[in-house]
Amino acid sequence: MASTQENLPKTNGLTLAEILDKDVDIQERVAVDPMDDSEKSDDEGAQEVKEGYCVECEDQPAELLCKECSDQFCAVCFAAQHRKGTRKGHYTTPLVTAEPKSQTKKAPNGVESQKDEEMTDGDSDDEEVREDEAPVTTSLDNKAKEQYVHRSKFIPLRLTYGERKYLRLLEAALTVSEYTDKIDVYVFNKSRAKRIVAQIREICSIISGLLVAADYKTGQELFESRDFSANADFYRRIFELGRRHKIMNPEKMRNTYGKLIYMLQDSQMPEIQDMLGFGVVSPIRTVYTVLEEGGALDMLREDIIDIATSEIGAEDRSRREIQGAIKAKERAIEKLAYKYSRSTDMDDELLKQCLYSIGDNNAFLRTNRDPCEKLIQYLKKYFHPTTPDSGRSLAIRSGRNGARLTHGHEKQYSYCLQSLTLWKEILGDMFELWSLAEDDLLSETISYRLRDTGQGLNRVQPAPKTAHKMHNILHRAQANIGYWVGSSVVHMGDHNVPNAHFFLDKYTQVYRITNPICNTLGKIPELMKKPSLKKFVETEYGSEEGLMVEILGDFFRHGFDGSGADNFFDAGSCIDGRLTSAWEWCNNLEKKKYFPVFLLTGFWSFDGEFN
Repeated sequence: MASTQENLPKTNGLTLAEILDKDVDIQERVAVDPMDDSEKSDDEGAQEVKEGYCVECEDQPAELLCKECSDQFCAVCFAAQHRKGTRKGHYTTPLVTAEPKSQTKKAPNGVESQKDEEMTDGDSDDEEVREDEAPVTTSLDNKAKEQYVHRSKFIPLRLTYGERKYLRLLEAALTVSEYTDKIDVYVFNKSRAKRIVAQIREICSIISGLLVAADYKTGQELFESRDFSANADFYRRIFELGRRHKIMNPEKMRNTYGKLIYMLQDSQMPEIQDMLGFGVVSPIRTVYTVLEEGGALDMLREDIIDIATSEIGAEDRSRREIQGAIKAKERAIEKLAYKYSRSTDMDDELLKQCLYSIGDNNAFLRTNRDPCEKLIQYLKKYFHPTTPDSGRSLAIRSGRNGARLTHGHEKQYSYCLQSLTLWKEILGDMFELWSLAEDDLLSETISYRLRDTGQGLNRVQPAPKTAHKMHNILHRAQANIGYWVGSSVVHMGDHNVPNAHFFLDKYTQVYRITNPICNTLGKIPELMKKPSLKKFVETEYGSEEGLMVEILGDFFRHGFDGSGADNFFDAGSCIDGRLTSAWEWCNNLEKKKYFPVFLLTGFWSFDGEFN
């Protein structure tokens, strides 16, 4: 027996029960146990971790001492190595030793900016990122931190992979639904309330059937009783996912969101709720509500929150700079998730999801708001505010080239500047406006009425919360400009903008106008590198700058000339009429002399895919 035991393989102190326990990671346990000196190779014995550095990555200062492992780790490596198994219950003590001297320097905001180990470029050998190229930002002031907290109240939580499966079911059900075709009509056989209830139940039935087809076990458990009210929480969750996805991605669900929001609007009527037996509206799940429930709101006040939620652009940056920014962002996310997963009951993955959601909002602002800022910069660069150079006048006259307004150069310059500034402010607060618009649409106290607005039957409904916010934004834009040219009327709840849904649809299209223009202007320098195209530009427009002035001058004149409607009151100089004029300019682009330049730079359409 003794000889048999001697021949057994070494288990490093693991008992049979521990080996059979599926939660124990044997490889981790074996890795922790020190090897005998005889088992170490000469190379391994020669490699020693520098004192004061993490034993795992060996390039970051140690921050924690694991009592059970007797090793020193940085915060990120400790979290990675102690995720599961017996290591999950290990205790740590923070290290208070002085930070070792290192090539790694610590930024003022607490994020370590380290060298990239190796970067492979297409035409060069492996290179290291220098310290002075690592992204370093200063600490945020209290006002900037509180701005993150305020923004988070209106930023929806990013959908998880499992939630996206349910979203596809909802979109499929809404696609085949004929809700508005059967509800928003004057004459029908059944009463309107009965039709609404029947259509809501039909959509719920379609979702139920699709769920059973996609996941039979889950569908069987949910709909065994075949009672809609028994699964009210499930339907509320599905509809909330659709609304959350639309807010984060305004270009999506363009055919189905209207059906969804009008169905939810009808479901808020007291008589419909009585007949239906349950409500289908639930609050949007935002970053703020999730962090508030978990007690982690202070994460938004951390100095490194701007790094953890930033969008990393590639414009005018080297590959090494981009890689350094990515590493800094990843470390900031890991550091915040680790810190607040230890101090609160929230899971680190949910904390990361909140940070990614704020990052999605930053991406939205870059795509939608920043082109307005670029156009403002072009306006100030190529056109003088008061005295135009030869061929650079922005003056327009009513009746010429479709214009409905008469403005001198100075007045038109100010008109364009304030319009672009207003669009920029609106898009900067779009998520808050969307939240207020849904509050107005889904209000139980504000009813709507069907009315022929000249574009078919539409639901005309006041939107007091949205209108109030719009007037605040307008006042802020007027204060920035100093004075106002034209009308300051905001159409809301009339035949021009029947309800808040139409308002959202109008201003989420701004980037479809500004983005293609900015893309074309940005690619003109690339065209000039080709001899044949350079000759074409110089022959037709004199120079690269002459082409830029030709495009911008025409847009600033006739994209803001009050055209695009049947009468002055529907277009003109009112707040919404400015956007109508810009769309009219887009419709006439193919008739412009410079339209081939747009095609040469990859322009296809202002509207894009209608999905």
